[in-house]
Amino acid sequence: MAEQGPRDEEDAEQRAAFLLFLRKRGIRDTRVMRAMETVPRSLFVPTQIVEHAYSDRALPIACGQTISQPYLVAYMTEQLDVKDRHKVLEIGMGSGFQTAVLARLGRRIYTIDRYRTLVQDAENRLNALRITNVTSMVADGAAGWPAQAPFDRIMVTAAAESVPQTLVDQLADDGVMIIPVGPQGTDQRLLRITKIEGEVETRDLMRVRFVPMVAGRAVSL
Repeated sequence: MAEQGPRDEEDAEQRAAFLLFLRKRGIRDTRVMRAMETVPRSLFVPTQIVEHAYSDRALPIACGQTISQPYLVAYMTEQLDVKDRHKVLEIGMGSGFQTAVLARLGRRIYTIDRYRTLVQDAENRLNALRITNVTSMVADGAAGWPAQAPFDRIMVTAAAESVPQTLVDQLADDGVMIIPVGPQGTDQRLLRITKIEGEVETRDLMRVRFVPMVAGRAVSL
């Protein structure tokens, strides 16, 4: 067995404090907590700011994007209520941290990002963690993934101006979607959308700020 170095020990201490913080903030789902515990956030942030990996704030990543603050990841995941047989669509792979957390909970995760660099780097991180139930694609997230629909759960990690009907159409009956909605540069509303017997119910969860969802073709950055 390899010996732990100072960085490993520091990471373990920060992760323990981080989990305690999540409990104090009200995260109660034990499966979500376990997923957050087993996915080292330090692997998903740029090396130059790794000391801030467990700070409760969004951090910059490549292509002008961000990795969401840990509490928000845990809260959104708890609200999504992913079961072990669920097929999940994620819009906005980013660093892959949210993807990895979802992969600990669901049967199969399909994830989209418009930036090739982000997808490739995130895939490498997932491979390092031996996560094998994720399929990724460089594409327009606003279009969803029609070939794999319907999805039991949809997680959107970029803010749309309004709820995309395309994604609602790809949600299975009894499905749930978590999505931030609102204009760029101001607070948005985090919505929980449930489809029940073809009818859509929407619940407003909290104010948030996300990077915008950009519709259109993917880019090769």
